[in-house]
Amino acid sequence: MATAPGTRPPGVSTCPPPLDASVPARGEDRGPLWRITRDGRVSHLYGTVHVGKPAWQVLGPLTLSALRASDTLALEVDPTDPAVLAALEDKTPPPPLPEALKKRLQAATERACVPLLALANLHPVLQATTLTVLDARWLGLDPNHAMEMLLVQRAKARRLRVVSLETAEQQKQALVPAEAAEAVAMIEQTLDQLDSLVSRRVLERMVRAWERGDLETLERYEDWCECAASEDERAFLRRLNDERNVPLADRIAALHDEGRKVFAAIGVLHMTGPAALPRLLAERGFKVERLPLAAAAKVRR
Repeated sequence: MATAPGTRPPGVSTCPPPLDASVPARGEDRGPLWRITRDGRVSHLYGTVHVGKPAWQVLGPLTLSALRASDTLALEVDPTDPAVLAALEDKTPPPPLPEALKKRLQAATERACVPLLALANLHPVLQATTLTVLDARWLGLDPNHAMEMLLVQRAKARRLRVVSLETAEQQKQALVPAEAAEAVAMIEQTLDQLDSLVSRRVLERMVRAWERGDLETLERYEDWCECAASEDERAFLRRLNDERNVPLADRIAALHDEGRKVFAAIGVLHMTGPAALPRLLAERGFKVERLPLAAAAKVRR
């Protein structure tokens, strides 16, 4: 039986190819970067994506200078912290899924060539979300090469303090709906986007825009993400991004007030919209300056 265009034939193995490590890593600046200044002290704000390539594993001169000028790396959560990873695991049984959806989620995990036990301790919503991120391997991208991972490695090599701006529980609350029916609907939507390759197409566009620092395209994310057709979907996006930004901005400001020179690396979509982090930090008295990607001059210390 023929399948719809852009979909995977059912039952076909779809293990992604190995990452291409043959391209030499080059120190190019990627992603938007801001200098934020208050009380005579400089910190930085950097928009990230949660995937990366082996060829991106060298920081560009501007980004590296900003990190070197800092004494604290602040992330949404530290992905290398065992306590964070443990907190993301589900300690209580999640609401039972309809049997058909449970089988569909299991089939998607098998098609991604991920051991079922590797995701078993995550809430089913987080399992589906993880499969979407792992699907980026078809684009030569992988969460193990995410900018956050690279920044943590560089920060620890320089003995910088690494802090989480949120708790794992706060992230989980943003990602996982409290109502069982809403969680089921989200899993269905995520798997639909995965099977139709929508999520892969959207991620590819987002990463391209991020790489060249194209905030104009990212500002229009809801117009092309194919994930904001209903009020429920738009409300989820607000919960995932806008509603977290005020506490994130407050935490960055508090670290700066402690005398820290902060390099805050946060998902790039938090830099967009009416509650964008650069805007919120400007409202808190910071002088906020976007640094051009092509700049070769070193960041002021």
